[in-house]
Amino acid sequence: MVYFSKWKIIFILAVCALGLGFSAPNFLGGKTAEGLPDWLPHKQVSLGLDLQGGSHLLLEVDVDVVISEQLESLVDSMRAELRKGRIRYGGLGVSGESAKVVVRKPEEVEKARNLLRAIDPESETVVDGNTIRISFTPRARADRRNAALQQSLEIIRRRIDETGVREPTIQRQGDDRILLQVPGVEDPERLKALIGKTAKMAFHLVHERDIDKDTSRTPPGARWLPSQELGPDGKPEKVLVRRRVMVSGEDLVDAQPSFDQRDNQPIVNFRFNARGGKKFGDVTSANVNRPFAIVLDDTVISAPVIREPILGGSGQISGNFSVQESNDLALLLRAGALPAPLTILEERTVGPGLGADSVAAGKIASIIGMILVVVFMAIAYGRFGLMADAALIINMFLILGGLSILQATLTLPGIAGIVLTIGMAVDANVLIFERIREEVRHGRTPINAIDAGYGRALTTIIDANVTTLIAAVLLYIFGSGPVRGFAVTLAIGIVTSMFTAIMLTRLFVVTWLRRTRPTALPI
Repeated sequence: MVYFSKWKIIFILAVCALGLGFSAPNFLGGKTAEGLPDWLPHKQVSLGLDLQGGSHLLLEVDVDVVISEQLESLVDSMRAELRKGRIRYGGLGVSGESAKVVVRKPEEVEKARNLLRAIDPESETVVDGNTIRISFTPRARADRRNAALQQSLEIIRRRIDETGVREPTIQRQGDDRILLQVPGVEDPERLKALIGKTAKMAFHLVHERDIDKDTSRTPPGARWLPSQELGPDGKPEKVLVRRRVMVSGEDLVDAQPSFDQRDNQPIVNFRFNARGGKKFGDVTSANVNRPFAIVLDDTVISAPVIREPILGGSGQISGNFSVQESNDLALLLRAGALPAPLTILEERTVGPGLGADSVAAGKIASIIGMILVVVFMAIAYGRFGLMADAALIINMFLILGGLSILQATLTLPGIAGIVLTIGMAVDANVLIFERIREEVRHGRTPINAIDAGYGRALTTIIDANVTTLIAAVLLYIFGSGPVRGFAVTLAIGIVTSMFTAIMLTRLFVVTWLRRTRPTALPI
């Protein structure tokens, strides 16, 4: 145990150097660290919401809207099937939690029932006289609600990732809620605007009667929608569009902010997939010189006139945007539309001042803990205790470097994990030094005592640390938020503590032993 090969010495020194190198940027200013060359370590520890400040939002997903929309889609499918079967009907629409239709002729009820039953295999059909009701089964409703929540979770994650925020916490709570914690957000209102927009985009043809602007009359198959443009009275103008969606925003594959080459105004360039590009080309080819409304969340962004067929599967959206608005719109379109509206149930903003106080308190606690441990080890074990103290200081740099490399989020409980690690880091050294003392009392020579002390204590040290490491891993897997922050620092601290106690401190001891060759151990 007192023999060290050269490759072991090189390995230990290399790990220590890397730890010091990757922890160094944390002692520089943020801008200074970002300005370092890419080949140098430049990443700093990512601070969590409780340390850096930021926004905490609890969102509710209106999953009932998804069920309602799917019932409306079911009504459209019923209409198509009944027309295909040449069945006369009336009263077609959504009633409560089902879609219903009244068949005119009693002898056609069974035929209509067979046609409608095949529309959705996850629905159940009920016949009451001439009335047929179709509703989703309880399991199908639950599956659709769960799918809507999961899709909302993924869309929110994409939108947050597009803003460049590091280490956000986005997790499901219950059957219809999402917890969102975003550290370091400087503009929480913009964040809420990005999250709150459903961002459902569609392309509709403008109705021929729109030129009359008589909103008291709505032709069949059309509806009035507000426009972003304001009228003479300062209120949004109304645009009459056909209900039929000519091209859906679901077929978008990319959207990027840009500037119009003619007037240098901010615009958004978009591109469809193959299916959407074909639809877009067919619609624009068949409706040249007609206005084509671009609708986002039931608001007409713009309604340009189709001058010529657009066959490339791409186009642009203009609407008197600011640069920020065009960037946000492109971000929303790229991330995709939310399946249901979101409601902010709870909102908290953590100021950076509170986080700075927490960091300062954590530093003080760490320094006091470090001083007490260093003094105790020096008094209890003399020269050997000082070697353990040097390894403890290097251990702190290794933890900081590990957090920087992994870009793990440091939270307030994470600081508690670091303080705990300071106390635990010398446990292994205490076991080893006490074992060496026992061997000395039994009359062994210094070399034999050190060799036996490290050899016999090694199994106990590994067992104790591995069990703690398993607990930390389980905390990380099954925990969330602050619990994970504690688990990360604890796990990193256990690994670095074992390295410094078993390898680095032993290197110090063996080097001193070879140079001085003492007849008695000062321990």
